[in-house]
Amino acid sequence: MADISFPTKSGEVTGILQKPAGDGPWPSIVVLHDINGSTPDLRRITKNVAANGYVALAPDLYSRGRIRCISRVMTNLIIRRGRAIDEILAARDHLLSLPYTTGGVGVAGFCMGGGFVLITSTKGFDAAAPFYGAMPGPYGDHFEGACPVVASLATRDPFVIRGEPRLRKALDAHGIEHDIKKYDAGHSFANQLPMQPLMRIAGFGYSPEAEADAWERVYAFFAQHLHDDDRLQEAQ
Repeated sequence: MADISFPTKSGEVTGILQKPAGDGPWPSIVVLHDINGSTPDLRRITKNVAANGYVALAPDLYSRGRIRCISRVMTNLIIRRGRAIDEILAARDHLLSLPYTTGGVGVAGFCMGGGFVLITSTKGFDAAAPFYGAMPGPYGDHFEGACPVVASLATRDPFVIRGEPRLRKALDAHGIEHDIKKYDAGHSFANQLPMQPLMRIAGFGYSPEAEADAWERVYAFFAQHLHDDDRLQEAQ
């Protein structure tokens, strides 16, 4: 599944890398997987990102072994620091080092990955797009200095409780530009998970209409914040 390896503070991590056709340069997006890890659906998503004019890098946060890493990654999500966050920032730095990228870089993620998007929105990205993601614990002053956020949530999501008002209140409190929309859909509406009939009973469910609309908003939002003429000229 992996296309590349890139360095982090604690060793190399693998990931999926997709880029648009042509010579570039292009802005880039770090794409963060859900709890299922690096899957064929993640590759589908990175291909979509590349087809829309962005270099996509999806780091495998389970690179060092799935069973061991799931526990560690979830702990990092809860405490909002640790190796997983270092790896996400290393993915960003790797994208910025590529000869065919500009200086504009965003971060997008799903479920667990969406939670990491919110955490890392204060750590040097130009825009952030969480899909049905939430951070455990209070939001408080977390978003001070955050980048602009375009969030896509679901009305029938049993896992992200009061996600919209909590996020909106926190972003408003710090004057962070945002676009938040709730879809009449279930959790993981932008992921094509296996066993869809059973997943829908559990509150999950892929919705091509909601996914298409959410990505349209994300690309429009990212176009405002990642496409910088000065950056493009510097990259060229």
